[in-house]
Amino acid sequence: MKKIVIPFILLFCISFARAQMIENTSYTAPGGEKVLRLEMIVPLDKKTAWEYFTKDELLQKWIAPLAHIELKTGGYILTNYDKAKSLADSSSIRLAIINYLDDELLTLKVKLNNNFSQKVQSEDGNLQELIQFKDVGGGKTKIISSMIGWGTGDDWDKAYSFFVKGNTWTYEELYKAIK
Repeated sequence: MKKIVIPFILLFCISFARAQMIENTSYTAPGGEKVLRLEMIVPLDKKTAWEYFTKDELLQKWIAPLAHIELKTGGYILTNYDKAKSLADSSSIRLAIINYLDDELLTLKVKLNNNFSQKVQSEDGNLQELIQFKDVGGGKTKIISSMIGWGTGDDWDKAYSFFVKGNTWTYEELYKAIK
């Protein structure tokens, strides 16, 4: 019995610690709009945390094995999860950079692909991710990801659920790359 209990307790503790890395602080704004918000504190100063989002070699450590950024208003982040393909492949994901403030804010335009219904693809004009970087002292930075611009209805609820899971997984990968 002890052999089973100890590993279970250890697994529970590891799972609990992992869950604490990313905090889901999502909410509904007074106007009824959903905000998918994830927060994490990383053991990096703000400038270094920013570089994990703005340098190709650091993006490749956590976001996708193939990644390139053109950091400018009107620029983009281009990624592909398949090392056997290229960034020019049609399976690559392109996130437009709406704007940024060095070491503080990165705003990305989210364009939904064919994994989502035609309805939400045609209505995703306002879907964005705002990524904020806040110095919390002691060489640590709070990263806050807020996705806004969600539509309403069942198809949008499915898209929202997809991004809750996907963004949580992605930010867990960032945490692992930093550790």
